[in-house]
Amino acid sequence: MKPKLWTPLSPLVLALAALVFGLDQTHKWWMINVYGIEAKAPVPLTSFFELVMVWNRGVSYGLLTTHTQELLIGMSLAITAMLWIWACRMDRVLGAAALALIIGGALANALDRAIRGAVADFFHFHYGNFSWYVFNIADVAIVAGVALLLYESVFDGAPEDRRGKAGFSGE
Repeated sequence: MKPKLWTPLSPLVLALAALVFGLDQTHKWWMINVYGIEAKAPVPLTSFFELVMVWNRGVSYGLLTTHTQELLIGMSLAITAMLWIWACRMDRVLGAAALALIIGGALANALDRAIRGAVADFFHFHYGNFSWYVFNIADVAIVAGVALLLYESVFDGAPEDRRGKAGFSGE
């Protein structure tokens, strides 16, 4: 069976992915070229949140750090293609929007890797000795997309769709 590459929800997926991509890339450009975060960092905004400048050469949260970004770019593009095909099979807006968030974030971080050789991350939460990973808008979109997919798979949909899912007996 040949996968569909355009469906009624495709314009939504394309527009939302483009919005995430544009917001992330505009923010990164502004932070680096206008605000000059590299010279100012760290910039405390609250007692637990600051702006910093970190170049992430790995995947999410700096895992699998590598200096050969081509592999990570290729993986991002392949995964994005699979997510697009999945999005074209979606018949519900929430699932399509969730995949769009992931696609937009993945492509924005892939462009960073291609142009800058690493992903620019700025947001840092910390409290006492606890320090969370530094992240960016694309990362927020990816996490939000995954959370929406989980929500939809567990809570959203008709009762007959819930049969066999965690916590639901379907009756």
